[in-house]
Amino acid sequence: MSNDESRLRRLSIGIFSGTLASTVLLATLHYGIWSLILGVAIGAAYSAAFRTTGQAYADGLMAGGSLGVPLWGLISVIAVPLLSGQMPEWRAEQMRQHFPALVGWVVYGASLGIINQALQDGAEHLFGSEPAPTPIAPVVSARRRIVILGGGFAGMRTAECLEERLRRDFSISLTLVNDTNALLFTPMLAEVAGSSLEASHISTPLRSTLRRTEFIRGTVAEVDLEKRLVILRSDAGAEGTPTRQEIPYDHLVFALGSISNYLGMTNIEKFAFNFKSLLDAIRIRNHVIEMFERADLVSDDAARSALLTFVIAGGGFAGVELAGALNDFAHGILADYPRLSPYELNIVLVHSRDRVLPELSESLARYAQEKMQLRGVSFRLNTRIVDAHRGVVLLSDGQIHAETLVWTAGTAPSPLLKSLPLDKDKRGAVVVDATLAVPGRPGLWAIGDCAAVTDAATGHPCPPTAQFALREAEVLASNILAQLEGRPARSFHFDSLGALCVVGHQTACAELSVPFVPGKFLRFSGLFAWLLWRGIYLAKLPGLERKIRVLIDWTIELFFPRDIVQTIDLK
Repeated sequence: MSNDESRLRRLSIGIFSGTLASTVLLATLHYGIWSLILGVAIGAAYSAAFRTTGQAYADGLMAGGSLGVPLWGLISVIAVPLLSGQMPEWRAEQMRQHFPALVGWVVYGASLGIINQALQDGAEHLFGSEPAPTPIAPVVSARRRIVILGGGFAGMRTAECLEERLRRDFSISLTLVNDTNALLFTPMLAEVAGSSLEASHISTPLRSTLRRTEFIRGTVAEVDLEKRLVILRSDAGAEGTPTRQEIPYDHLVFALGSISNYLGMTNIEKFAFNFKSLLDAIRIRNHVIEMFERADLVSDDAARSALLTFVIAGGGFAGVELAGALNDFAHGILADYPRLSPYELNIVLVHSRDRVLPELSESLARYAQEKMQLRGVSFRLNTRIVDAHRGVVLLSDGQIHAETLVWTAGTAPSPLLKSLPLDKDKRGAVVVDATLAVPGRPGLWAIGDCAAVTDAATGHPCPPTAQFALREAEVLASNILAQLEGRPARSFHFDSLGALCVVGHQTACAELSVPFVPGKFLRFSGLFAWLLWRGIYLAKLPGLERKIRVLIDWTIELFFPRDIVQTIDLK
């Protein structure tokens, strides 16, 4: 079967799948013939865009169902009112009126996924398999070694892209080194701290995801740029004695991410909770429960107030989402502590600027602050944390008696980079050119939080966010293979898709770029933005198993209170 015949087959299956699944839209949307046209067009696009794996019905169900949420938002909530000459409404009353359409879109998507899978399996049984994709990279004569340092979004996506392009070429070896054996889905980290999600449900094992890449769990001690060696340090030797392992490379990718930057304040580093890893989120959750347990036994008002005061430093996405999650968690578990009053609870967010969420527009930032204040979060703006001691946080304009301080106010690239003789920016990130290569160092590349990447089209520095890291990884994988084949590398350019931020229970802010209209954004907030956040990030969460586990956690949260079992001993 030729590639043209394969594409025609998938397109035909998509049209037929969309037609069958459209019966749900006809029953719920009441758009008449447009419901059928929409269903058929989406079905054709879905089948053409996604190559199915045999018998993967659960995967098709989840992928299609997840697709239903953004389709509902874009079509039923936004496009249809605009085409009717009305403005989209985001208030709870109007959103409840859209609920039948949401159900219709989700059921349509799930039906489309299952029907498309069944027809693809049937066509394969009757007419044979589709031809495998032609590998982009031809076989290279000499065996080359590509080593990736870091297993975050940037590192894992680089490995995935290289695996896709080197499916039939085994002359190139791929190695990924990381100090943990899983990718942490950081957008959902605040929900772990707020006891909405189980910790393991937002982590994806790297070994299971990367089938062709050799994975090594270890800590990089140093990199010898002259000998082209990565030197690892581990305690896996006899009786825990340190061992040394050398990994040669032809191409080396720095995707080491970032660490918290305490700005040289040693006391804050000593007394504050970090908020970068899965263990950090688990510790914060257990510490909050510990504070409630201790406050329940204390009769002194001042001591109880300090125990029930939680200070978050930093008003960016991480700090705001954590403050919202902890506020919901703390108020939710008060029912288990009848001697404690909600008036004694104090969540304080300290930020050095005049408004939180500088990444979003001012109107959305003000909305987020107002909503959080109504729910009990206090804000100390234009204020810096200058020091901390046990039980007290010192501010530039006063102090707060609190037993809990969480630091989200700054990050710095991996400290490993400090020892390398490479050009760095003022943050300490490695400077790269437009192709993501380190100038003057053939075979050396850097992306993500540890790299100073400049957009080739705009000349603006790229923010250290996951959506940019993922696109940098795709360009980087292509450029490494282009260099191996003697082809010219391409420059990196990406227009941000926007930003989403959860600020508390069923409330979020969204700022989405308008396609093909540079500089224009669609801004909305409230319940719909919260549903959109959950739909988009659930779809992006790697692995079907993780998607199902997170969906189950969210469903349980609707009917049962937050769990207050401490999973680690803080004593």
